[in-house]
Amino acid sequence: MTANEASTAYLDRLNDEQRRAVAYGAEDLLRAPPLLIIAGAGSGKTATLAHRVAHLLVNGIDPRRLLLLTFSRRAAAEMIRRVDRIAASALRARERPIGEALGWAGTFHAIGARLLREFAPQIALEPAFTIHDREDSADLLNLVRHDLGFSRTKQRFPSKGTCLAIYSRTVNAQANLAQVLGTSFPWVAMWEKELKQLFAAYVEAKQHQCVLDYDDLLLYWSHMMAEGAIASEIGRRFDHVLVDEYQDTNALQAAILLALRPRGEGLTVVGDDAQSIYSFRAATVRNILDFPDHFTPRAATVMLERNYRSTQPILAAANAVIALAAERFTKNLRSERHGGERPRLVSVADEAAQAAYVVEKVLANREAGVALKAQAVLFRASHHSGPLEVELTRRNIPFLKFGGLKFLEAAHVKDMLAFLRWAENPRDRMAGFRVIQLMPGCGPATAARLLDRITEGEPQAELERFKPPPAAAELWPDFVNAVHVLHRRDAAWPAELDVVMRWYEPHLERIHDDARVRQADLVQLAQIAAGYASRERFLSELTLDPPDATGAEAGAPLLDEDYLILSTIHSAKGQEWKSVFALNVVDGCLPSDLAAGTSAEIEEERRLLYVAMTRAKDDLHLIVPQRFFMHQQRKNGDRHVYAARSRFIPSDILRYFTCGTWPAARPGTSEGMSASGKPVDIGARLRRMWG
Repeated sequence: MTANEASTAYLDRLNDEQRRAVAYGAEDLLRAPPLLIIAGAGSGKTATLAHRVAHLLVNGIDPRRLLLLTFSRRAAAEMIRRVDRIAASALRARERPIGEALGWAGTFHAIGARLLREFAPQIALEPAFTIHDREDSADLLNLVRHDLGFSRTKQRFPSKGTCLAIYSRTVNAQANLAQVLGTSFPWVAMWEKELKQLFAAYVEAKQHQCVLDYDDLLLYWSHMMAEGAIASEIGRRFDHVLVDEYQDTNALQAAILLALRPRGEGLTVVGDDAQSIYSFRAATVRNILDFPDHFTPRAATVMLERNYRSTQPILAAANAVIALAAERFTKNLRSERHGGERPRLVSVADEAAQAAYVVEKVLANREAGVALKAQAVLFRASHHSGPLEVELTRRNIPFLKFGGLKFLEAAHVKDMLAFLRWAENPRDRMAGFRVIQLMPGCGPATAARLLDRITEGEPQAELERFKPPPAAAELWPDFVNAVHVLHRRDAAWPAELDVVMRWYEPHLERIHDDARVRQADLVQLAQIAAGYASRERFLSELTLDPPDATGAEAGAPLLDEDYLILSTIHSAKGQEWKSVFALNVVDGCLPSDLAAGTSAEIEEERRLLYVAMTRAKDDLHLIVPQRFFMHQQRKNGDRHVYAARSRFIPSDILRYFTCGTWPAARPGTSEGMSASGKPVDIGARLRRMWG
């Protein structure tokens, strides 16, 4: 093999579309016009970008003059590893160590920090600045918040975490504060004036202490690139700038790139508009949709439409869903895997039936040789998996959840269960300890003092006689009444849970800034409770927590070598499984009723369904529950509502699916009878075992 043959052999493993993208601008690589690579799901995006980098290096581009921007350090490291492997044979003879020489590969934030240190004197920034992580930033913001007196307002001022989230979104979206509050944080919109004051003081504090936060790394870089002389100096350093996952960039990142390459020469961006689903992080699909028009002549576009992941029937259905998008780059994913079944669109009675259906099919797949880890259940919001998690726990099926805590480990769910357990057993000190401290002004000492009195006396009487701290005095009668109603069983099950929810709602709003989001979990808890005949049975079933539960976050099971994957759709992007189940494919969930206010939000919800569908390799189930339990806080009371199939699957594309109804049978809930006869004091026997 000649040297020339060796240098181009790596192109032989690419398909025609990939090869066109990789070799683009070959006539004059130093002046290659701008290129947009639209890489459909499963089309080999990472491989294509790595091959383009290798192709540039093989053809003489100095690796020190190549800037590669990614969204994680892991992605940058993986890209360098692939480039090393692809170009090894051609570059080994030249003894050019790619891994070491490709020194400008990293995340936007890492590259920004490096440039800011170098150019610090030119922008009046101390080169020895320190960088705060999110926790440090929130703590500094909290100190400023306290100094301004906002922690002592009559109405609860937003927490430090919420304040930082508002600040971060405002910076990254390059939007005004009023707009961000109105669209993303409406529950704190009344604090706009104070938040402006807080953020101004926060910026001043950072500058006084010579620190930058995570968002400053982009903000300072963007402002630095607005200075013509500095922008030209930085731009001249690089012959090529390549960007991965361009659909996930925000306004700041796009501004930086356009300042680096105002005419677009040597600029390559890779992404998929159909997978732009992170607007909650301030990413905007407009960046990739508008990219070609930023340049004259327009940037070239290469479509990668050959999918290496899914069967053709799955792709046909996904193509039909995304084809209805209002604005997109037109592409039609195709696969050489023409076998397989059409995706199943399954109607079930309710969310309990949905959980039973998933468990039955997952276990059937496992018996057919498909490991649990090769199967995934995807959902729009973390709380959507609540009923399924309970069913998996009951059936002793291990699972790993991505995108939020396990349902039963969320603090607000544990608060509700603790109240029920304490009402069931006033001597349950841990449950009582948790519940009492939900009251304002009640700390560990107060809780311990009350529990001591309850242990020694009659619970109801001791609760009524107890003198609470002043902060809890006004709320104490409602607390005592709720405990008494449950203890005396004045309300039938599951109405008892509603009593607790009505008591807990004001505390939920007082304790958590995101109370509206957490309320959805309580709706799920109420729906699950309706499936049990009594409070005792409900609590007994829910105590069967998985063995890997940590109380803080979901982790990989410690005792099982195999486990089912549960994930939000956002957390599933970039992943793939043989079999995929998408929950709650109904209006109100997909699209979410919390993200359906504008046409842009609706279109992102459509893309979420598309991302979920394109995670499946062989087998796809979209599940449509017909009925939901809704807990209305102050309107029409609790009620069941009937759901409609997602608007993203209209009747005219049903031909791409196998439609059917699954006749779920709800597990029996009959109460068991205890054995009669003289009680045996097993407790005394066990105590004697230890002396």
